[in-house]
Amino acid sequence: MTDGSEYTYDTGHKAGDNNIRFIGLDVHNPVFFMSAAIVLGFVGISLAMPNTVRSVLTDMKDATLINLDWFFALIPTTMLIFCAGLAVSSLGSIRLGGPKAEPEFGFFSWMAMLFAAGIGIGFMFYGAAEPLAFYTDWFGTPLDVAPESEEARRLAFSATLFHWCLSPWGIYAVIGLSLGYFAHSRGLPMTIRSIFYPLIGERIWGWPGHIIDTLAVISTVFGLATTLGIGATQAATGVGFLAGFEAGLTEQVLLIMVMTVLAGISVWRGVDGGVKLLSNLNMIIAFLLLLFVIVFGPTVSIFKGIFENIGTYFTDAPALINWTGRQDTEWFHGWTIFYWAWWISWSPFVGMFIARISRGRTVRTFVSAVLLVPAVISIVWFTAFGTTAIDIFNGADTALSGGIDQVSLVLFQMLSEMPFFGVTAFASLLLLLVFIVTSADSGALVVDSITAGGKTTSPALQRLFWVYVLGALASVLLYGGGRSTLKSLQSGIIATATPFALVLLLACGSLLLGLLDEKRSARKAAQATK
Repeated sequence: MTDGSEYTYDTGHKAGDNNIRFIGLDVHNPVFFMSAAIVLGFVGISLAMPNTVRSVLTDMKDATLINLDWFFALIPTTMLIFCAGLAVSSLGSIRLGGPKAEPEFGFFSWMAMLFAAGIGIGFMFYGAAEPLAFYTDWFGTPLDVAPESEEARRLAFSATLFHWCLSPWGIYAVIGLSLGYFAHSRGLPMTIRSIFYPLIGERIWGWPGHIIDTLAVISTVFGLATTLGIGATQAATGVGFLAGFEAGLTEQVLLIMVMTVLAGISVWRGVDGGVKLLSNLNMIIAFLLLLFVIVFGPTVSIFKGIFENIGTYFTDAPALINWTGRQDTEWFHGWTIFYWAWWISWSPFVGMFIARISRGRTVRTFVSAVLLVPAVISIVWFTAFGTTAIDIFNGADTALSGGIDQVSLVLFQMLSEMPFFGVTAFASLLLLLVFIVTSADSGALVVDSITAGGKTTSPALQRLFWVYVLGALASVLLYGGGRSTLKSLQSGIIATATPFALVLLLACGSLLLGLLDEKRSARKAAQATK
């Protein structure tokens, strides 16, 4: 809430005023029930008819890729242009929470939390594997260049940074800035529906708002389930690699079940006792692992690559953005469009986190930090891990000499060719497992807040409910995918992210209207005092 901003909307509604309370729960009617019914219904049908569900999701994904790849391709660029426009305009001076709002966190603490938001399971899974995959033609090469060539090496990093650097954070920034503005400055609950007050007014409290919040929940739940599935796949594969057996679907699902129980314990302890403690632990381990790879990897090539990759990222971006007349359509659909859908589905989750910690920041500071801090982390991480993996691949008789067999194994194969493998493998597994737990418990907190009408102090029991729903959904997506695990996860993401992509575009227009209205009000107030 605003705690005194003079621009608060005059509405009679507040967080949770449509909630119903029963059996110890405090949930929004009908958002909680619609969201739970859709997700649990999907879980039940997937268990009963896995082949049918896989076929339907694949058909939905294929139809989306054929007809809407252009739409997905435009989303990240549109978000980045919109954010940059706000930052350089006079609207950039508007402060979240009103002109007199003070930041709740010091600048460096705030930056550290953005750093934490920029590190996750994806960095572990794709940090070494993605540049190597693009270099070796594991699933096509960017722009269909010849594999294992200098051009392939350049584009391997350009394409990886294109996926991970600015694009996801432009999407997150739009949702985060919108939520932060309408909650901190306008006094509305921190739910996705609040973003649309300038467009539909009091109707956000009715069915249009219910549908918007439900779409946000479904998108977030599938995005998080995909992340949990990817993390469990890599962790189980890593355990199998270390123990000398091939981890399969059973081990992956069992791992998700164990991690879900641990996430439930973390949620029960609360943000300070659970999420915060685990997040701090992970940041330390992640930093140490990155430092290890830089020191014991090809150090000179890594530092040289950091600066080279920044330049090639921007020079290759126009070709990578373009969706017309491409010779690498399969690669473009399998990688780029999947990523854009994944980032869209994660935007309510990450956006709400950065909105909560950003009260008192100006629009300009918010956009600059949210885009640049994670981008710098991405450049360093993917350059360090990717350069090391490619260097080992090009060596003689190494664990990666034969190319990629399982993408989830690349990190462990790379580390096995470096000193202190036992220590780094254990640290990587611990990092993965804690990332799975923190993703599940943090995601459950966000989903619970939306389905509790914007309340952040709901009973622990309903937060536990969403933790176990996330675990169940991740398990059935893996189960339904069988040996094609990643394809199953991709299908689920692309099929469910499309509606929320429309929400993103509308959010840009609504936020702009809200900011312009505040600017006009401030100008009138200034003239009245003269």
